[in-house]
Amino acid sequence: MFTTRPELTGTFGMVASTHWLASQSGMAVLEAGGNAFDAAVATAFTLHVVEPHLNGPGGDLPAIFTTNANPSPTVLCGQGPAPAAASIDHFSGLGLELVPGTGFLPATVPGAVPAWLTLLRDHGTKPLAEVLRFAIGYAEHGHPLLPRVSATIGTVAELFREHWTSSAEVWLAGGGPPAAGSLFRQPALAASYRRLVAEEAAAAGAGGSRASREAQIDAALGAWSQGFVAAAVESFAREEAMDDSGTPHAGLLTGADMAGWRPSYEPAVTVDWDGWTVAKAGAWSQGPAFLQQLQMLDPGAVRGMDQVDLIHAVVETTKLAFADREAWYGDSDVPLADLLSTDYAAQRWSLVADAASMELRPGSPGGRTPRLPRFVTEGRRTATSAAGVGEPTVARSGATNGDTCHIDVVDRWGNMISATPSGGWLQSSPAIPGLGFCLGTRAQMFWLEAGLPNSLAPGKRPRTTLSPSIALRGGEPVLAFGTPGGDQQEQWQMVFWLAHAVRGLDLQAAIDAPSWHTNAFPSSFFPRQSAAGEVVLESRLGDSVIGELRRRGHLVTVSDGWSLGRLSAVARAPDSGILRAAANPRGMQGYAVGR
Repeated sequence: MFTTRPELTGTFGMVASTHWLASQSGMAVLEAGGNAFDAAVATAFTLHVVEPHLNGPGGDLPAIFTTNANPSPTVLCGQGPAPAAASIDHFSGLGLELVPGTGFLPATVPGAVPAWLTLLRDHGTKPLAEVLRFAIGYAEHGHPLLPRVSATIGTVAELFREHWTSSAEVWLAGGGPPAAGSLFRQPALAASYRRLVAEEAAAAGAGGSRASREAQIDAALGAWSQGFVAAAVESFAREEAMDDSGTPHAGLLTGADMAGWRPSYEPAVTVDWDGWTVAKAGAWSQGPAFLQQLQMLDPGAVRGMDQVDLIHAVVETTKLAFADREAWYGDSDVPLADLLSTDYAAQRWSLVADAASMELRPGSPGGRTPRLPRFVTEGRRTATSAAGVGEPTVARSGATNGDTCHIDVVDRWGNMISATPSGGWLQSSPAIPGLGFCLGTRAQMFWLEAGLPNSLAPGKRPRTTLSPSIALRGGEPVLAFGTPGGDQQEQWQMVFWLAHAVRGLDLQAAIDAPSWHTNAFPSSFFPRQSAAGEVVLESRLGDSVIGELRRRGHLVTVSDGWSLGRLSAVARAPDSGILRAAANPRGMQGYAVGR
């Protein structure tokens, strides 16, 4: 079967990510004797530099990993919470019915860097200086700028010049957007990373009193959460900045918020399906929606479906799972056991009819009564301005303007990690002077209505769309995968999963397979739009499939044949030790490397 690239195979190590320079940086760490966690950290910091429109140091992430000593999937939560001063009353007092998608107001505690440093300290083997040298080099000496970065800067250039002047200093230093392919340097970011490395070196001590490797990394972590980074954030976020509400607002995030939070570990949520165990982050993410869908989809029935039946079944179960996401998910007491039970899944599957549903239909797990936000039930709409981009995900045409990053790594010892870093996009808030990066805007995912699972509250995590995956067979971790894409992440992963786990396609063929998604539920991002009945699919699925789906009532939008999803994956066969990897050709950016 022809694929755009070969599925990579080897025995030493595999790294797959959304940019070739990041993947190769991670592989260089493996070649130098590092493990999967060292490599993932090197990959992640490089992505901050080369994909600044998709993630940044001020962003966030969840990761799922297993170790050669512990095959149970563990979640690393790098999703920072809302500031202590962030309350519904504060936003209501500003006349807002939604948290803006840009500017200072939607900033949560930036969790990405603390999470990566925590992973490196606890599970890596290398010093911070060794894994950061690639990111520092590309920021200091330059890297060829992606066309999409140049285009993204162009879309917000006027905003930068008129309102976010600190961003103009970073991204419009030559007077206009830097040219695609030009050598682009980020000296302020390089200096910030060098300061973290200097803190690590200082902690090593003098006169032979060398601190432990862990204590050295903790010193860098302290410089971020309690030192120069927190101080710069504290000062800058007090200013007012234009946001996409059309009005300038000051931020709420403080140095004390950053000092008072640390990344955490928690067990993954899992379901068993057709001989697999699939692991996701908890319901503070959208990950369990993927598991709910699996529970609704009988593997035997799926094997007997033609293309139209399969798309219809997947789209209709997506609508049901994401209606439950809206009614039940958040950083709160979520009835996950009931939501993931086989009895509840059977109830939900019974709602799937031959014709497409046009309703948002949350269920009643354990007999509970669902509640949707009034913004949704009353069909409200909010006017938007051109002040940045709340979440630069996927246009209805299928064009990918940007969104998020993804990393998968497996090493020769059997360590495996899947991570989805995002937030802190260059276009989401003003660059912090002297640091070279901006804050994230994840608080836009909260509702400004009390009593909902995802209602805004101080110290609470927003319900994120970021959703890495790990799968096991016979208790052994064998597959790590994921994709950028906001609300589409679970959907594109489901297309990949069914192609690989049910149809038996190899990793690259499953990634290359034609994809689709629906927008028939409220977006997680400002201005929270939805489109009942809409299905977006790649044109490669063909006219007959498109026509039959329309006959069944789906409102089909046909996108370019290679436009949906930016998946990557790595795999390991425990019996032979053979490693595999693949990455998405869409966007001509992602790459897998390995040997």
